[in-house]
Amino acid sequence: MTAFIIRRLIALIPVALVVGTTVFGLVHLIPGDPVSVMLGPGASSAEIDELRDQLRLNDPLPSQYVAWLARTVTGDLGDSIVQQRPVLTVIAERLEPTIVLAVAATLVGVLLGVPFGITAASLAGRPIDRVLMIVAVAGISIPYFWLGLMGIIVFAVELRWLPATGYLSPFSEGWASLRYLVLPVLALGFSQAGFVARLSRATTLQVLQENYIRTARAKGMRSRRVLVRHALRNVMIPVVTVVGLSFGVLLGGAIVTETVFGIPGMGRLILQAIQQRDYPIIQGALLLVAMFNVLVNLVVDLVYVLIDPRISYS
Repeated sequence: MTAFIIRRLIALIPVALVVGTTVFGLVHLIPGDPVSVMLGPGASSAEIDELRDQLRLNDPLPSQYVAWLARTVTGDLGDSIVQQRPVLTVIAERLEPTIVLAVAATLVGVLLGVPFGITAASLAGRPIDRVLMIVAVAGISIPYFWLGLMGIIVFAVELRWLPATGYLSPFSEGWASLRYLVLPVLALGFSQAGFVARLSRATTLQVLQENYIRTARAKGMRSRRVLVRHALRNVMIPVVTVVGLSFGVLLGGAIVTETVFGIPGMGRLILQAIQQRDYPIIQGALLLVAMFNVLVNLVVDLVYVLIDPRISYS
C-alpha cells in the first residue's frame, strides 16, 4: 500500500508538467492585454509598453514559460499582475469557501442519494420507486443555478429565513455560518443526490441478482439485513467513484453557484482572473485544481480498500 501511494504521488510530477504547459499555452491565447486592463482605456502606448517591460510580458513566450516553470518547481507561482500579491496568498484566501461548499454538497448528495437509490431498488416497480426516480431525474435535469435563484426568492426574499448572499467561515463563526451555506449547498447537493440515487438504484438492482444474495435470502435472512450486510459494500464501489469525480469538479469551482450566492471562492477567482487577463492567477489556480483532482482520485482508490478488503494494491 505504501509503495502504491508513493508511486501515485510521484505520478503527480508529469501530470503537473503537462497541465502547467497546457494551461500556460492556452492562457496566452486569451485575447486581450492585462496591462491595458490595469491601466484603463486612457493609458498611452508608452505607459503600456513600460509596464509590459516591467512585468516581462514583452519577452518571447518560450522565455516566459521557462521562467514560470523554474519558479513553479520551487513552489513560487509568481505574483498577481492585477493585485500585486503572491498567487499562493490570493488562492489561499479563496480556497476555504470552495472546499467547504464542495464537501458539504458532496455529503448532502451521498446522504440523500444512496438511501433514495437503495430504497427505490428494493421497491422496484412500486409507486415509491417511481416517485424517488422522478425526484432524482429532476435533480439531474434542473440547473442548480436556477434552484439557487428560486431558493433566494422563496427563503431569502419572501420568507426572510435565510440570507440571500454572502459567506461566513464555519471555522471562525461556528453555527452562524450555516445560515449562509444552506441554500448554495442544497442547490449543488440536490443535483449530486440525483446522480448518486440513479447510480445507486441501478447498481443495487444488479447486485440483488447475484447468487450470494439469493443464498442469503434462502437462509432466511431479512431483506434489510441482506441489503446492509451483503449488498451495500458492492453498491458503494461505483458510487464512491462518481462521488470522487464530482468532488474534483466541485473543487474546480462552482463558478455559477459562487456568483449567484456571492461566495468568494475559487470559481469566482478564476472567472475574475480571466476577465482581467491575470495570467499568474489563472495558471496557479488551474494547476492547483488539477493537483487536487489527482489527490482526490488517490483518496478514492484508498477508500476502495476500506469498502472491499478483497481489493489490494501491490
